[in-house]
Amino acid sequence: MNASTLFRLAKKSCQAWLDDYAPSMGAAISYYTAFSIAPLLVIVISIAGAVFGQDAVRGTIEGQISGLVGRDGALAIQGLIKSAREPTEGIIASTISLVLLGIGATTVFGEIQSALDRIWHVPEPAKPSGIWGLLRARFLSFGLILGLAFLLMASLTVSAAVAAAGTWLGALMPGWELMLMGINTLLSMSISCVLFAMIFKFMPSVPIAWRDVWVGAAVTAVLFEVGKVLIGLYVGKAGLSSTYAAAGAIAVVLIWVYYAAQIFLLGAEFTKVYAAEHGSHAAAPEALLDPVEPRKGGADANSALTPVTPLPVPAMQAAPAAPLSTGALATTVALLAARVALSLWLERREKRDALRRRR
Repeated sequence: MNASTLFRLAKKSCQAWLDDYAPSMGAAISYYTAFSIAPLLVIVISIAGAVFGQDAVRGTIEGQISGLVGRDGALAIQGLIKSAREPTEGIIASTISLVLLGIGATTVFGEIQSALDRIWHVPEPAKPSGIWGLLRARFLSFGLILGLAFLLMASLTVSAAVAAAGTWLGALMPGWELMLMGINTLLSMSISCVLFAMIFKFMPSVPIAWRDVWVGAAVTAVLFEVGKVLIGLYVGKAGLSSTYAAAGAIAVVLIWVYYAAQIFLLGAEFTKVYAAEHGSHAAAPEALLDPVEPRKGGADANSALTPVTPLPVPAMQAAPAAPLSTGALATTVALLAARVALSLWLERREKRDALRRRR
């Protein structure tokens, strides 16, 4: 895939993003996320905590959230998690609370499925409907939650291994912090790529080939990592907590989720455009056939009309699209990750030097 093709795909993706009212869909996703984030995290912490301990998992998640939305937003989410985890008295009340917890955690995935169906222009008859459709959507959403918990456990395992290796390499080679930051960035990008691939593959009500899904998920993961830094800078510099007063913490979370949803929807549009032009949804031109025409036979004007047998015309095949270079995509991802890691390391070093000068 050359630069002109990539630019054309990006242009069509942005136009489709506008045509499908992605800003409105992102607002709906952020609204439902505000009600789903607490029960979703409670379930994920409970599943992953069975392996690594709930305190360790909760600390990791809170650290990640604090790095994304800031201290105020992290405190607001911690309060929501604490309220959702409060035990209820009685078997009936506990059962109802557990059911409502599952419904609340899967609500946002239902809105994501609706947004993806609109992006893929799924006709109404093809969308799941009725009780079976509702149950299928809920079970699918819960399966994605289990997948998210599994990815979190994998992330904790690899992070622990990387931290142990960093401690061992610290005395052997200088500058290992930069390499460690690069590995963590690639790890985060890989986990995001797998999560996006799961959503792009299983949530829409249309069949999508895995080769299309992985291309779109990789592009979305790169956009998400870059956008995550930019959104964090905006949230940190805009002073939203002081602007919205008491509701500032929730406003920070909603704004962060809104912009993250826009990146996700743009990646979904890119996946659709790529699949329509270079992937499994590319329409092959139909074979051209000559029409059947009658003709009069010999010298007898009253002879029967016989159809002309058309000569077989080979179907015109579309020229094979140039496959996306996995090596080029991996190189781009690595360069972007290295740039982000280098900028973060330089910023951290400047802060450390400034602190030393103050002392």
